[in-house]
Amino acid sequence: MSSYSETPRFLAGAICPRCEALDRIKVYSKNGRDFRECVACGFEDEMHFAANARELETRVNAAQEAVPTQVVNIVKMPKK
Repeated sequence: MSSYSETPRFLAGAICPRCEALDRIKVYSKNGRDFRECVACGFEDEMHFAANARELETRVNAAQEAVPTQVVNIVKMPKK
């Protein structure tokens, strides 16, 4: 299964491994396989992805521990 559409799309911030040009890499799918291509120097190769890549645990996606709720009482101070 390919990850990209057949319509070529540019990858923002991508650097060509051959000529090191910035923002010149486009990615696309062809015959069910994914490719990247540099429009500056013509570099092209097929991309391979790990089938079951495990997402790294971060503070955003980590399981949250239940924190007990505490009640806060606001006390009015007497006027002097």
